[in-house]
Amino acid sequence: MKKLAILGASYLQVPLIKKAKEMGIETHCFAWEEGAIGKGIADFFYPISIIDKEAILLKSLEIGIDGITTIASDLAVPTMCYVSDKMNLISNSFESSLICTNKFLMRSRLTESGVSYPKFIELSLENDFSLDNSFFKHTSFPYIVKPVDRSGSRGVKKIENIDELHNAISIACAESFLEKCIIEEFIEGVEVSVETISWKGEHFVLAITDKVTTGAPFFVELAHHQPSGLDEFIQNKIEEATLKCLSTLDIKNGPSHSEFKITKNGTIFIIEVGARMGGDFIGSNLVELSTGYDFLKSNISLVLGNFEKPIKKFQKYAGVHFLSKETEKKIFFFEENIEFEIEKKIFNLDLKYVANSNERSGYFIYQSDKRI
Repeated sequence: MKKLAILGASYLQVPLIKKAKEMGIETHCFAWEEGAIGKGIADFFYPISIIDKEAILLKSLEIGIDGITTIASDLAVPTMCYVSDKMNLISNSFESSLICTNKFLMRSRLTESGVSYPKFIELSLENDFSLDNSFFKHTSFPYIVKPVDRSGSRGVKKIENIDELHNAISIACAESFLEKCIIEEFIEGVEVSVETISWKGEHFVLAITDKVTTGAPFFVELAHHQPSGLDEFIQNKIEEATLKCLSTLDIKNGPSHSEFKITKNGTIFIIEVGARMGGDFIGSNLVELSTGYDFLKSNISLVLGNFEKPIKKFQKYAGVHFLSKETEKKIFFFEENIEFEIEKKIFNLDLKYVANSNERSGYFIYQSDKRI
């Protein structure tokens, strides 16, 4: 029996654990105890932090794993690639993983891709920054401030003036493991992500996902829909930009999740690239629901050394809505039996205006012949 290491055990990792077990694969799950919903589902569970790459390597060598993977977690990517490198398993290089999980390093590398990108600068609390800096001389408010090494909208904020800047930098640096943040020019436009899978440097676009967010100041994602409703010409340009970005970042094996903004004049800006399957059920559920392509199964097969070129079996509409104070009017999706529902869950009914994705109160996944 093949043995698969899975990094993370939150509710977003549960579909991966279940899929591996359906495939007759022995699952070994590594995660913090707190919130480890997958603990009772995986065959084996180890309370080891997903960023403790040396401890996970030692345990993986002891187990004799045949592959290692994760979905939805940037934090787990360096550990996944480190263990793969040391055990001669299939993944991307450790160096590539460090670039893809640091927004400053990623942005710096993506300047070589030929794809438009927001101007940016890296800062820390130790920086004695000044508006005389060339970045501020060649850009203007509003800006987006982000931790360099977090996801899920943690510490992300749009700022409109100098009075907000210092506080936003402090918050973003506090959320960052490296205590650093980036400031980037704000790009007004439509947001999408591109879901892809790669094998030995060949990239396959599976879907373009339309995003709905809270908007300023935190831009927490409230819904995702496939297929995209954008013009076919623009979608083709987005796919071209995606392939350039993946190659520039040396992403050669496995799933990836690239985020773009498209302005009113059709300019495509790369925002960031995750060298892993998209979270929020985009990779684990929506791709298969909208195309018939079992993305989870293919990801697992790939890291175990088996890959077949993707075949899309059909095209349907699929999406996920998240419950929060902003989406309170959608509560009936969660309270009634809906014809097009696939899965839903309410974590709590104390609905909040959300500042990051962990504050959302539930989710509703659908498949339909039209966008819901």
